[in-house]
Amino acid sequence: MEVREYIDQHAAEFFESLSQWLTIPSISADPDRRADVARSAQWLRDYLLGTGFPVAEVWPTGGPGSEGLPAVYAEWPAADPAAPVVLVYGHHDVQPVEPLEEWDSPPFEPVQRDGLLLGRGASDDKGNVFFHTLGIRASLAASAAPAPPVTLKLLIEGEEESGSLHFADLLRSQRERLRCDVVVVSDTGMWAADVPSMCVGMRGVVAAEVSLRGAERDLHSGSFGGGVPNPLHVLADLLSGLHDTDGRVTVPGFYDDVRPLSDFERGMIAKLPFDEKEWLTEAGNSGAAAGEVGFGTLERIWARPTAEVNGMWGGHTGPGGKTIIPAQAHAKLSFRLVADQDPAAVIAGLRQYVRDHTPPGIESTVVATEQGVRPCFSPVDSPAVRAGVRSMERAFGKEILFTREGGSGPEADLAEILQAPLVFVGIGLDADRIHAPNERVDMALLLKAAEAAAYLWDELAATAPELTAGR
Repeated sequence: MEVREYIDQHAAEFFESLSQWLTIPSISADPDRRADVARSAQWLRDYLLGTGFPVAEVWPTGGPGSEGLPAVYAEWPAADPAAPVVLVYGHHDVQPVEPLEEWDSPPFEPVQRDGLLLGRGASDDKGNVFFHTLGIRASLAASAAPAPPVTLKLLIEGEEESGSLHFADLLRSQRERLRCDVVVVSDTGMWAADVPSMCVGMRGVVAAEVSLRGAERDLHSGSFGGGVPNPLHVLADLLSGLHDTDGRVTVPGFYDDVRPLSDFERGMIAKLPFDEKEWLTEAGNSGAAAGEVGFGTLERIWARPTAEVNGMWGGHTGPGGKTIIPAQAHAKLSFRLVADQDPAAVIAGLRQYVRDHTPPGIESTVVATEQGVRPCFSPVDSPAVRAGVRSMERAFGKEILFTREGGSGPEADLAEILQAPLVFVGIGLDADRIHAPNERVDMALLLKAAEAAAYLWDELAATAPELTAGR
């Protein structure tokens, strides 16, 4: 039986099972839904055992008494012990659903409409996880083999939408069982349904709060104005100086580790049918594109780092006037990071920048407000990416282009802790309305993704000498 024939024959069953999973409101950010997240993990574990995986387990995270939410681990060994070991990563928790009044149908009562499956998690990420279950069955049906051509492992976490707070610790504690030659990430998207593409990188992020203090109290501007430094004036100068006239960030060392875009990748980005005017309309009717000189809009938001002022405050902001020299001024900043940048190094550079631009009479502090998420990147010529591209080309019958994404997740931890390269195979679309009311997924695309997954195991098995050379 051919892969596509098997998928078509079992499509109805596939969507019925996915819909059952989608009825579970596994909202990790809601303390009242903790039991539902656990129920979602148990449902997936039982389903995987029922579809042939010889091993499927629910893993608690964070240790005894922890607030961590459960992950699901499954394993299906290849017949050949020398075959590549592939770990598929995704998540089964979902975003909150408010505002409920904007949903056309209840978020946890999935419905099929006009070729779409609607419901929270349909795309992000239950749908993108679930296509692998159909893909592996199609692969085995086509080969008439009792086991996949690669040792297949699944790790589906339960707190990605809450920041993956315990995920790195889980990876470290289970490193031996998770040992693999390549990690397949299925929590990303494509450019468009008719323009198949593969993500090869995700930006990281780190945030900080800058505080300036002058006098020990607010001062009368008539008595002291022009005679002492004003923290708000200093903050305005400091923030305006974060970028030079070419839009480059002036934090010391900021670009030292930035991996430049290759000519090949810039050419692939240029092939994408990007309408900047339409994009600006979608960006809240923004009046113009802006950013670092020498780069296009997609290059800026995917492959170049940024510094953003998220908020600033100080002094009198209530009704009426209050003629003071404020004692304090504050700002919140965030930095989107690209391949090879380190969040800690960026914060260290920011501290130096603030010190260098703080005049006498002003005290400054910089506090990192979160640990930060590191960026990740997969070279387009790596064996794993090439195998992924071949599998997608077989399924879609088209050239596969390359994108990156501006969002951030635990992918860098996966690559570093497990010491394995990443390949991104996901079919989410901007139209899927993830994190928003009326989330949906294109059902035909899910079946295409299952087909690509079925081919992926053969393609990775054929790349065994390159993937397993470092064992």
